[in-house]
Amino acid sequence: MSDKSYLEWPFLEQRHRDLSAALEVWAAENLGAVDHADTDAACRQLVRILGEAGFLMHSSVDPDHGSILDVRSLCLIRETLARHDGLADFAFAMQGLGTGAISLFGSDEQKQKWLPLTRSGKAISAFALTEPQSGSDVANSTMTAKLEGDCYVLNGEKTWISNGGIADVYTLFARTGEAPGAKGLSAFIVPADLPGFEVVERLNTIAPHPLARLRFNNCKVPLNAMLGRPGQGFAIAMSVLDVFRSTVAAAALGFARRALDDTLTRVATRHVQGAPLFELQMVQGHIADMALDVDAAALLVYRAAWAKDSGAPRVTREAAMAKLFATDQAQKVIDKAVQLHGGDGVKSDQSVEKLYREIRALRIYEGASDVQRVIIARQAMNQHLGG
Repeated sequence: MSDKSYLEWPFLEQRHRDLSAALEVWAAENLGAVDHADTDAACRQLVRILGEAGFLMHSSVDPDHGSILDVRSLCLIRETLARHDGLADFAFAMQGLGTGAISLFGSDEQKQKWLPLTRSGKAISAFALTEPQSGSDVANSTMTAKLEGDCYVLNGEKTWISNGGIADVYTLFARTGEAPGAKGLSAFIVPADLPGFEVVERLNTIAPHPLARLRFNNCKVPLNAMLGRPGQGFAIAMSVLDVFRSTVAAAALGFARRALDDTLTRVATRHVQGAPLFELQMVQGHIADMALDVDAAALLVYRAAWAKDSGAPRVTREAAMAKLFATDQAQKVIDKAVQLHGGDGVKSDQSVEKLYREIRALRIYEGASDVQRVIIARQAMNQHLGG
């Protein structure tokens, strides 16, 4: 049984505990029935059933009642789903990330048009930021959006786009040229059925997810497709990542918890020389390290989420620390789990083997680990200098 004592920490409220309990029951009853043989079909099904169950209501703001994103709820949902099914976590996370800019910067009209669809699971969203030559270096983006009369004309490519190929709507960032570098980017809402939009390549990874390279060739969007103001795109992207980066850490935490749970079962039931594997002191040392890393990651995750929910305008430092530590330590926890499972740990489709493949990408997307180190160092220096 997974440790739930963290739910009593002062970072969380009773509504969070209620949400966790409801999702735990739902996940146990529903996720096992999802066929993962066809990844695209599985993601569509997961978005649909998450929407029908009401959990996608937490992925974006309520356009009718002016709600705000509750980052602790986002983290709890991602942690729980990741512990049960990595693809379910992905399906939920991309609905939130894909509409994050609409939640935070969309007009009332934009929110009313798209958020009811994504919150109900009737439309799938995506976040199109990365380009072939610009990953973490967002300011190096070269895709253009040229103003021509009553529309913007999009030209360029995006790559490694989650939900690419199955999304109904993309939040896309392109260079409008108000200034060089980061200050010349703008954000747009781009429906997938526009002429000039093309999915040119589906990308396969060690843990199957819908990913694609996209091309825009004289793709026209109306003026009201822009999110926020011209030149505000970089600030919008960073604000969205400021919220959702903590949730990546929460997903890693969910993977790590599952690895620890499975390993505790393994070492309690596997016998070596007539005694449970757990009786070996070296094994106890590994278990202690795993439990310590899980709890330390949880503290950083829910501190970052609590700080954002408490009104902090930016949690760049806290979110970077949470993502860096939780993803890196989850990798170590899962590696120990594979080792303690012996041959079964590398057998295809075993739980820890799937976790081993799932965790690696989390140390790269939404800011690679070394990028997080740069962010943390700069934040520390700014604080030291009184900035």
